[in-house]
Amino acid sequence: MSDLEKNRFSARAARYASVGANLTGVAARIAGAKLFGTSKMDASNAASLMQALGGLKGPIMKVAQLLATIPDVLPPEYAEELQKLQSDAPPMGWTFVKRRMMAELGENWQERFGSFDKNPSAAASLGQVHRATTLEGQNIACKLQYPDMQSAVEADIKQLQVLFALHRQMDKAIDTREIFKEISERVREELDYYQEAKNAKLYAYILRDEPLVRVPDMHDDLSTRRLLTLNWLEGNKILGYKEHDQSTRNLISTAMFQAWWQPLSSYGVIHGDPHLGNYTVFEENGQAAGINLLDYGCVRVFPPKFVAGVVDLYYGLLHSERARIVQAYESWGFKSLSNDLIDVLNIWAKFIFGPLLDDRIRTIADGVSPAEYGRREAFEVHQALKKKGPVTVPREFVFMDRAAIGLGGVFLHLKAELNFYDLFNTAIEGFSLETLSLKQAEALDLAGLLNS
Repeated sequence: MSDLEKNRFSARAARYASVGANLTGVAARIAGAKLFGTSKMDASNAASLMQALGGLKGPIMKVAQLLATIPDVLPPEYAEELQKLQSDAPPMGWTFVKRRMMAELGENWQERFGSFDKNPSAAASLGQVHRATTLEGQNIACKLQYPDMQSAVEADIKQLQVLFALHRQMDKAIDTREIFKEISERVREELDYYQEAKNAKLYAYILRDEPLVRVPDMHDDLSTRRLLTLNWLEGNKILGYKEHDQSTRNLISTAMFQAWWQPLSSYGVIHGDPHLGNYTVFEENGQAAGINLLDYGCVRVFPPKFVAGVVDLYYGLLHSERARIVQAYESWGFKSLSNDLIDVLNIWAKFIFGPLLDDRIRTIADGVSPAEYGRREAFEVHQALKKKGPVTVPREFVFMDRAAIGLGGVFLHLKAELNFYDLFNTAIEGFSLETLSLKQAEALDLAGLLNS
């Protein structure tokens, strides 16, 4: 074994030990709290966990962020800390970067660029981004995957499986097995930058006529399975606009709505990662004019019947048509639904769809404090499922729910005041299962995803 391999092996071993110790500790504290019937957790332990995970590269950061968005999977103190995780793990040094780039593009890789910044512009959970230029002088972004990420993914997935298994033993209200399968599959997909390149092409086609959203062009000649090169899109962080005037905040929020709901309602595709680092705001004439959509690693293509279920559930709630609501849940894969369980699911559905059912200009929370947004509903659902459940959550539901919550979080940050009813009804106007099926097949074929 070479020195380099030994170093990688020892680093991985230390990392897995650290992840395992932290998650095992979390599991023990959750189990203890549930066993002794108390919800009180040590906030300092939660903060320590966040600090430990925040310094690790790899999918555990992404998984931790995801867990924080699933209602009541983690105690509130842990969810609050994990939501603070940012994708800012320590970057690879220049010597390491050169070695990685040589492995992807060959010994003379630098001759293929006009320039290549030694320092990364962003360091994320699975890789880091370097700003560069083509030989023609075009600004580009090169996302280079960290080494050994496949091993890291599998190690982290195993740790997640342990945590979910413990959760099922301690709390039988929600069966998390399908949730685990969905998270595992999506995280594994993010390792393949060829897949992400196809996702970017898919979004470029879907949003080609949307002026509020920009999608970068691909550079196939400078991309591999572990290196993704896209056009550089100039923009500013979304949260930098929190104190801007209401019309600016509303425009950015409208752009976010279009970037998420248009692809879903017309093509059955959703961007499943709500991390704000995946979006920036572009300006024209010194004013915010829309958003740049930067990352395409976590994209979910839904069966057309699932999207039809979204529309059916919306209209069922809007017009109080219980049969249509039940049909929607069943089309999503919920099974053995009693009337009591349907009533429980409706609590969460009315929370998610609430702003879309209300034909007026409003904030997303509508008077509820951001800290409490969704908590009452999540608690009510969880308590009811303890009595009426269990319920197995279909895997397609995981990222649909995550996306909706993530989008709501953006609206909360920006204090958006919009008519969400109008926006959504415009998005689903003329919806039909047949049209969606045809449009989805055409878009996936053009992006090279039809048989992926």
